Amino acid sequence: MIVTLGLAIAAPGAAQLQQPSATPMFENLTLSPDFSPDPLTIRGLSGGPVSAQETTGREETPTGPCIGYVDEQPDHTLFLTEFFSYLSLQVQSSEDTVIVIRGPGGSWCNDDFVDMNPGIAGQWLSGKYEIWVGSYEPNTYHPYVIRISDRESDN
Repeated sequence: MIVTLGLAIAAPGAAQLQQPSATPMFENLTLSPDFSPDPLTIRGLSGGPVSAQETTGREETPTGPCIGYVDEQPDHTLFLTEFFSYLSLQVQSSEDTVIVIRGPGGSWCNDDFVDMNPGIAGQWLSGKYEIWVGSYEPNTYHPYVIRISDRESDN
């Protein structure tokens, strides 16, 4: 019985270690138009101790209210090598999350882009963007995936 239990415990761990497609969390990206694969996904944990308003210095942006709580440092940094006539970042999470983006031209926030999932889409200047995914309560953390696409028809 001990050997059987040992094999049952070891097998799932071994399978997880062998997954070459496992995506690391809190990745930073550099993108050019027509990147591949499209859509591209990155992962992380939402939330933190700092209010989104404190991070952006604003209560509201053209893309939505700056609500929720984020980490002090960005969850991701996105470098765009060129102007994007269209780019979409959509958060997917089982919990209600918010997104904060700071980059060339200012700061943008969003709460409910698609259902309870935040996102921002449109034209993007080249440059460095800092991205935070937040939760509604301070120091509450939820796993998420950000889906990034420059194909307008996929969103």
